[in-house]
Amino acid sequence: MAILGKIRSKGVLLLVVIGLALFAFIIGDALTQGSTYLNKSREVVAVIEGEKININEYSELIDQLTEVYKIEYGMNDLSEEVTNQLRTSVWETLVSEKLINEQAEKLGLAVSKEELSDRLIGNNIHPLIMQRRVFADREGRFSRPALVQFLNSLEQTPENEDMSQQIAQAKKYWLFWERTVKNSLLQEKYSALMSKAITANKLDAKLNYEASKTSVDVNYVVQPYFAIPDSAFKVDKAEIKERYEKMKELFKQEDNRSINYVVFTVKPSAEDYKKAQTAMNSLSEEFKTTEDIIDFVNTNSDVHYNNNGYTAGNVPANLKDFAFSGAPGAITGPTFANDTYTMARIVDNGIMQSDSVKLRHIFLTKQDETKTDSIIAAIKSGASFAELAQKFSAVKETAANGGEIGWLSREMAGMDKEIMDKGFATPANDIFTIKNEQGTQIMQVAEKTPARNRVKLAILEIKVTTSNTTVSRIYNEAKQFAAELSGDKFSKKAEEKGYIVHNANEILTSTDKVADIGNSRQVVRWAFENDKGDVSDVYDCNNQFVVATITEINKKGYRPVEKVSDQLKALIIRDKKADQMIKNLTAQISKNPSLESLAASLGTDVKNATAVNFSAYQFGSAGFEPALIGKASVLPVNKISNPVKGNAGVYVLLSSNPQVNPAPFDAKMQIMQLNSRLSYSLPYMVIQNVREKADITDNRLNFF
Repeated sequence: MAILGKIRSKGVLLLVVIGLALFAFIIGDALTQGSTYLNKSREVVAVIEGEKININEYSELIDQLTEVYKIEYGMNDLSEEVTNQLRTSVWETLVSEKLINEQAEKLGLAVSKEELSDRLIGNNIHPLIMQRRVFADREGRFSRPALVQFLNSLEQTPENEDMSQQIAQAKKYWLFWERTVKNSLLQEKYSALMSKAITANKLDAKLNYEASKTSVDVNYVVQPYFAIPDSAFKVDKAEIKERYEKMKELFKQEDNRSINYVVFTVKPSAEDYKKAQTAMNSLSEEFKTTEDIIDFVNTNSDVHYNNNGYTAGNVPANLKDFAFSGAPGAITGPTFANDTYTMARIVDNGIMQSDSVKLRHIFLTKQDETKTDSIIAAIKSGASFAELAQKFSAVKETAANGGEIGWLSREMAGMDKEIMDKGFATPANDIFTIKNEQGTQIMQVAEKTPARNRVKLAILEIKVTTSNTTVSRIYNEAKQFAAELSGDKFSKKAEEKGYIVHNANEILTSTDKVADIGNSRQVVRWAFENDKGDVSDVYDCNNQFVVATITEINKKGYRPVEKVSDQLKALIIRDKKADQMIKNLTAQISKNPSLESLAASLGTDVKNATAVNFSAYQFGSAGFEPALIGKASVLPVNKISNPVKGNAGVYVLLSSNPQVNPAPFDAKMQIMQLNSRLSYSLPYMVIQNVREKADITDNRLNFF
């Protein structure tokens, strides 16, 4: 009862406490849900016409294209530049794909499962699949069995981790091409529909026929704009502003930033060079005399001992003459070049060996091992190895090719040592066996490259590297510079310390790196997250420390007139030059209407453009000059024109030798020609038009 009384006496307080607890519970749940929502929003790498693209989808597409690149180009490690190119390629493809899909859905266009299957593995395989080397035979031609074999391999149960990774890589490769083919088919349908909707008519055909019906040869004289100095003309701000308003649509821009930055390059100090020299001096005597040279090199050298030896083709260039002219035990060095101390010792020479061996095999599982001797006997008696492999080998991928493994070189990494040792030791056409827990391999040496002279060389190489002490000193120097200044003092402080200030103008959110500085995407991200005048911390960019300050922030819209004033001024001056030239040339022509006399007064020659008609794209060697083409097409023959303002200068024309195409007007043929010409540019024009009008939010900067 006493306890109950206490509870009652604290009733109001308890209600408050319980209420707060319930409130906290409710708010906590709401915050958790909000956190989930915020986390999801943080995972959005793009919004394309209202559709949110999750970072996982984008990353998966990057992974797929990466595997395609590795497989098709035989590369495992991709450079930063290639990686950035792949990301950009995936982005461009993804945006186009989403926009085309949206347009296609509105129009009722789609690619059915049956249609896609037919173009992937059916009777009408798409060229994108047929062009893949992965699906080619030994002659480089597309092979349906190779394609089927590849697809079957995707369904295999992996026997180990390596096999699991290989299957995963192959699946990404196939998914990329499956998606690419599907999108290609959809875009083909969309483009075909657009080409039917946007087509030439009889009026277009007639105009095109008339435009190209009559051609003329044109003699002309040109006074180039550079003949008069720009300094002879004045341009005021009002003129620039007026021209800017007329051309404003040409000066659209995306969000961009401009920065100034200083680079602190990480490189070895004098102490680092001395340390490497001391290390070489301390090892040189033992290197000359040690009996366990392999262990010594592998323990102390920056390059491991090459047990396969060197040929004239792969021996280091600086050691080639020594390696193939000395006797075993001969020593050279130490020498110093390219920040590296080097000594070498000939271990053995005069070794005649093949560089590569071509093998084929028949793999027998444990239950079939009893057939080993009879199969070997059959081969030695002249039976076809390929037929026996197809019949008995448990490795179906190679069995389908008659057991062919292919060429193996001594330098191949990751190969079974026993196979390599026996393969190179066995004469051509002879048989050897490899036995392990899985079964027995009957192997035959099909071919060998001719034996070449090899030398076994021990190389003691010590490279001068930047010590941690040196890196710390350079980092602290950069850190001190960043800490003691603000944006307005950046250049002045750098100049006082003797640093070079670089600038990077109009960096976009899609910019991969600053100038040619590796791993500097982080600097780009910083520039978009901070304000004008802010100074960055020190960024580690692949052996370069970077400190930057933001000098400009330009929002999406139109470039300000100040940014394009020089460009506009040049155009205005060109127009003023043209006006003056036209006035002067008109006066000269009125006195002596002759191209020869005009050319002489200008110190130039009479030039010629042949077969000019209204549909032409080029005006002789003058190039793209549409005003001249238009004037020449209507100019009376053998009559000098008035001066014509062109792109490169002011021209005076004289047409001659009119040639009329005798072919009658054929509306159908003209329409076909116009549509054929349009078909090359229409798909690009359509997608560009759709893209320009699309609402696209690019959040890649938040992730990469």
